[in-house]
Amino acid sequence: MTTPDPTMARIGQAVELHHQQGRPEAARDLFAQIWDDIGGEQGDPLHVCVLAHSMADVQDDVHQELQWDLRALAAAAFVTDERVAQAGVPLSVAGLYPSLHLNLGDCYRKLGDLDRAREHLRQARAHVDALGDDGYGRLIRGGLEQLAERLDEPA
Repeated sequence: MTTPDPTMARIGQAVELHHQQGRPEAARDLFAQIWDDIGGEQGDPLHVCVLAHSMADVQDDVHQELQWDLRALAAAAFVTDERVAQAGVPLSVAGLYPSLHLNLGDCYRKLGDLDRAREHLRQARAHVDALGDDGYGRLIRGGLEQLAERLDEPA
């Protein structure tokens, strides 16, 4: 049995502030506090990955969003399936990559770097089979379809 991960729970609270309560500034403040508490990029790679990925979503500036998403992707390379399971995350490490690449692809699209955007779309699609047929999987697949449309790529 896994023990609840208190840092993941705090990250979840910040995500809720943003998505359920519509309070991105409060979420950003809580993410920043957690970031300091975990030691920033020197922290547990799972915490760094999930926190940076979530922090990207509350940025007003696409350049800042991109930097947070790049931190998340870099940290993901050091996350293991054992660590993900220990934290109670219902995905494999491979299941993290479609969302990470989707967000990076969208950042690059917003910045006008369509070649990089397409490359991240390709990488996201390469990992999409790691997603379940659940709400999260459908959300990410839908996001990939939208990104493909915005990039005039075949679905």
